[in-house]
Amino acid sequence: MDVIENLVGRVALPKMAPARQIFAAEALADVEAALRDEFLQKCPPIEKGATIALGVGSRGLADLPLLVRTTVDELKNRGANVFIVPSMGSHGGATAEGQEKLLAGLGITEDTVGAPIRSSMEVVTLGHLPNGLPICMDKCAMEADGIAFIGRVKPHTSFSGEIESGLAKMITIGLGKQIGADSAHAMGFGVMEANVVDMARYKLANTKILFGIASVENAYDRISIVELVHPEGMIEREKELLRIARANMPRIQFNPIDVLIVDKMGKEFSGTGMDPNVTGRAGTPYIKPELQAGRLVILDLSLKSGGNATGLGLADITTRRLVEKIDYAATYANHITSTVMSGAKVPMTLPNDELAIKCAVKTCNGPEPARLRIVRVPNTLHVEHIFISEALVEEAKDHPGVEVLGPAEPFAFDNEGALAIA
Repeated sequence: MDVIENLVGRVALPKMAPARQIFAAEALADVEAALRDEFLQKCPPIEKGATIALGVGSRGLADLPLLVRTTVDELKNRGANVFIVPSMGSHGGATAEGQEKLLAGLGITEDTVGAPIRSSMEVVTLGHLPNGLPICMDKCAMEADGIAFIGRVKPHTSFSGEIESGLAKMITIGLGKQIGADSAHAMGFGVMEANVVDMARYKLANTKILFGIASVENAYDRISIVELVHPEGMIEREKELLRIARANMPRIQFNPIDVLIVDKMGKEFSGTGMDPNVTGRAGTPYIKPELQAGRLVILDLSLKSGGNATGLGLADITTRRLVEKIDYAATYANHITSTVMSGAKVPMTLPNDELAIKCAVKTCNGPEPARLRIVRVPNTLHVEHIFISEALVEEAKDHPGVEVLGPAEPFAFDNEGALAIA
């Protein structure tokens, strides 16, 4: 790597200032109390002794252990025997063990939520869409007396529509396991919404789904809405919740920028590791992000991702530290199922953070370093506290949605070229 050191090692970097992005902050003061009230007002009759399968996904929902534990408790209070079904399509390496391990990484175990986990990749084929696609459902869930699930409603990372990521997707893809997810993705994201919704409607009409718990988060990763939603009217209510979620989602409030630095990617932050609605980089033409970033650098992979680096290929530059953490089987299973291949690629890989960032600066075709528009975020879910280059400071001072928190200072790398990353 001496030649790389010679090419970019002496590149000058601008100073960076800490800043805070200000978004709408409406949030529930007591999520547990709000959810228990939903059960009090809306829970359907539960026969004493009934077995209820509760679907829980792989996303890092805000307060996920609390949502699961409270739902389990409310069902038990009504006399049900509850068990958890991992509902995450092909995630966790598309294995029963991997999916149970992924849930544990999100704080969902029998000890933490009070219900056993039954993890299996077996499905039951319920029928077929008119286009021939099979409609599949988790076998363990189908053997229960009733099915419930928990899902966050938010914009999808690969397509746009009235229904994107939320309840319908949990029914179709999450509870469809790898085979069901493969079916829903088979015809591509251009018809993804239609297939997801049609499969969800079929399952709602032909299985024992009792309800879904929907959450909507604000830009600070806090729950602003939690609802118990009945099968009747579920699709229409999700459309309404998605409009609210889209208005509340976090974003980078500078556009365009020369370099975007993301400290960590991971499945708990976004289905594609980094949300394209934040980075401006999408793997399909069916979503049109607003941000324009000349170079995208990703420095590390979260521990909770279990080596799944889905979406890494959307970046321009990464680090050896990240690449050495990749579980290629888990990553490739995710991409093969989604049929989107670009995110499975490994970008230019540099030995450390310092060389990766300097390479991005050298190749971004921007102005001299002191005038470069650079933004650094911890991940694409938490973009309240960020760093901005000195060229953006004056713009930030005039922006009603940004607060500059301190003076611009040089990047602080250690002797190994690493930045301090939380």
